[in-house]
Amino acid sequence: MSLGVLLASAPAELPHGEALPRAASLAGQLLVASPGIGDPQFRHAVILIARHDDHGAVGIIINHLVADCPLADLLNAIGQDSAGVTGSVRIFVGGPVEPERGFTVHSVDYQRAGTIAIDGRVAMTISPEVLLDIGRNRGPAKSLVAFGYTGWGAGQLEGEMAGGGWFVEPEDPKLIFDDDREKVWDDALERRN
Repeated sequence: MSLGVLLASAPAELPHGEALPRAASLAGQLLVASPGIGDPQFRHAVILIARHDDHGAVGIIINHLVADCPLADLLNAIGQDSAGVTGSVRIFVGGPVEPERGFTVHSVDYQRAGTIAIDGRVAMTISPEVLLDIGRNRGPAKSLVAFGYTGWGAGQLEGEMAGGGWFVEPEDPKLIFDDDREKVWDDALERRN
């Protein structure tokens, strides 16, 4: 499937339901795969939880890098005008659910229609126009592009955490945007010890 189809088919918003009390919600936290997690697609995964409520959780894997892609090529693939666009973006596998969907996780200095506030330090924009803004130096200071997301039904994530599959770390923009992608899981694991 082309990148154009991937981004053009992005949902208007993330799946969600009723909000949990703020203390119970993991939104804005980092979910870190334990060393012994059994599912190979989550091996060494670090996931930014974008939404967590009574109906389940949704997150984006932030450290499974696929490639660097010139922004002009990506924009041309989705039928956008790439005139005046420079630079490239890192593309990640955001998760196994709906891998045709594109998401841009970014710093909170940027907002437009389709931007979802995750917490006070990180946001996400689903609209492909964020890529135009990034390529024309009007976008967020920091960003990453992911295809697909992770999702859990009601109580499923809590069960996996109780079984030792995951642990939670406070969200840290350095882990999300700045750390070497090869070291994000190790750095998150080290913080736990």
